Amino acid sequence: MVSEVMFCSLTYCGRPVRLADLMEEHQEELATIESIDSGAVYTLALKTHVGMSIQTFRYFAGWCDKIQGKTIPINQARPNRNLTFTKREPLGVCAIVIPWNYPLMMLAWKSAACLATGNTLVLKPAQVTPLTALKFAELSVKAGIPKGVINILPGSGGMVGQRLSDHPDIRKLGFTGSTPIGKQIMKSCALSNLKKVSLELGGKSPLIIFSDCDMDKAVRMGMGSVFFNKGENCIAAGRLFVEESIHDEFISRVVKEIKKMKIGDPLDRSTDHGPQNHRAHLEKLLEYCEMGVKEGAILLYGGKQVDRPGFFMEPTVFTDVEDHMFIAKEESFGPIMVVSKFKDGDVDGVLQRANDSEYGLASGVFTRDINKAMYVSERLEAGTVFINTYNKTDVASPFGGFKQSGFGKDLGEDALLEYLRTKSVTVEY
Repeated sequence: MVSEVMFCSLTYCGRPVRLADLMEEHQEELATIESIDSGAVYTLALKTHVGMSIQTFRYFAGWCDKIQGKTIPINQARPNRNLTFTKREPLGVCAIVIPWNYPLMMLAWKSAACLATGNTLVLKPAQVTPLTALKFAELSVKAGIPKGVINILPGSGGMVGQRLSDHPDIRKLGFTGSTPIGKQIMKSCALSNLKKVSLELGGKSPLIIFSDCDMDKAVRMGMGSVFFNKGENCIAAGRLFVEESIHDEFISRVVKEIKKMKIGDPLDRSTDHGPQNHRAHLEKLLEYCEMGVKEGAILLYGGKQVDRPGFFMEPTVFTDVEDHMFIAKEESFGPIMVVSKFKDGDVDGVLQRANDSEYGLASGVFTRDINKAMYVSERLEAGTVFINTYNKTDVASPFGGFKQSGFGKDLGEDALLEYLRTKSVTVEY
C-alpha cells in the first residue's frame, strides 16, 4: 500500500535541515557505501555524490516556507468587485525512480524538492545500487521525518517501477534513466491515471572546441566532460567537435594526460578512475568500441578491459568519427571520448552537426571570443549550455533536457513546480 500521509512542509521545515546535518555527520560512511555500491572513486563520492546531496537538502529546506501564489486582477470593467488568487498545493503521493550512476545524488535532487512542497514519496533505487538509499531512510527516521513520508522500495524496474507507474494513488512520477524506459513509463502513467511525469533521459551532449580556446583548460575540462565518474554521467560530452587547426595538438595532449591516470580501487584516495558499475554495462561498452572500429573510426587509445580483477575499462579515445557512425549518434555512458574535426571558421556548420541529434540534455563550447560563445549558446538545442567549463551543476540552477532527453526540471526554483499544482480561487464581493 502507498502511504496517503500528506506532509506539511511548513510545519516540518526544520526536519530536512536536520536530515542534511545528519548526512553531513555521516558523510564519510555514505561516501564509502556509495563508492562500494556504484564504483565511484571515494574522493568524488565524498565531494560530489554526498556533498551535493547535502547541499540540495539544505537548499530546498529553505524553500519550505516560501511557496506562495499570486493575486491577479480580473474583470477590468469592475476591478474593485472581483479578486482572483492562486494557491500552490502539493500533489500528494509521488513516486521517484532513480538510476545507478549517482545513487544518492539523484535521490536528493528529486526527493528534496518533493518533500519541500509537502508531498510524500515512494522511492525506488536502482536494483544494482540500493545501499545509500537504505542508509538515507535510516537517517530520515533519526531526523524526525514522520512515518509514511519517505518510503524506500528496492527492486527491479520491471516489477517495482512498473507497479509505481501503474498505481492509481500515485499522482506524480519522476524518473531519471534511459529514453526507451522513459517512454514506457510515460505511456503507463498516461494509461493508469494520467499522473504527472518528469523525465531526465539519455543524452549525446556535444562539446565544441574552437581554436581560440584556452588550450590547457579545454584539454582538462574536455577530459572531465567524458571521463568524470568513469563516463557514467548523464551530461557527459558524447561527442567532441574540435576545430581542425588545433585538432592534432588537442588529441596528443589528451592521450598524454590519460596515461597519467591511476586506474584502480575506488576506495584508494589516490585513484582517478574506478570500475564500471556492473558487468553487463562493461560488456556493452566493449561492444560499443567494437562497433566504432567496425565502422571505420580510429581507435587511438584504450577500448579494452583493464587486465585486473573487476569491471575496469581503459579510458578510450576515438578520432576521425563521421556523422553517420553509430558512435557519433548513440550514447556510450562510459569513458569513451568520441572526437570529430570541423573546418576552421565553420561556426554554423558545426552547430548544425551538433544539433543533429534527438537528444538535448547538455552541451558546451570553449572559445575566448565571448560574442562567438553567446552566438553558439543561443543556437545549441540543449537544456544546459556550458561556456568555457563543463560539469558545473549547482543546486540553484535548473537542470533538465530538450527533445528525447526528456522534460521537467530538477534543482533550482523550477524543480518545485514539478511537485505542485496551481489552484485558482475567484471571489466576487
